[in-house]
Amino acid sequence: MASEDEGEFYLRYYVGHKGKFGHEFLEFEFRPDGKLRYANNSNYKNDTMIRKEVFLSPAVLKECRRIISESEIMKEDDNNWPEPDRVGRQELEIVMGNEHISFTTSKIGSLVDVQSSKDPEGLRIFYYLVQDLKCFVFSLISLHFKIKPI
Repeated sequence: MASEDEGEFYLRYYVGHKGKFGHEFLEFEFRPDGKLRYANNSNYKNDTMIRKEVFLSPAVLKECRRIISESEIMKEDDNNWPEPDRVGRQELEIVMGNEHISFTTSKIGSLVDVQSSKDPEGLRIFYYLVQDLKCFVFSLISLHFKIKPI
């Protein structure tokens, strides 16, 4: 696919909620200049926000584009997905080539939530793509930054 390797590329994912520990969230973004920005804010047991930034090679960005392209998420529509609620929200924005999507939905606890939604097929594609992207980002962050155990 032409859009897989060419044109603009941007991705932002956010999942979070506001609760008794304040605003807790996980967010990452692949920027057009190759920068990966990562933030994880958990106030549980007075934890502090983790912020990491790293520049990625063109090969890594190409792999990210491939993951997105193969998921076929760009064909989906979030009109029938659950609205964000008190449990939390997820946001996914992708610009790839001349296509732009921006999705918002509630947190997904498990595949049971996906199956019982009004659009189980589309939400399943979103759910699995998000799992793949999180694993991809966590592996990139852990490869680049040596996390010292306490």
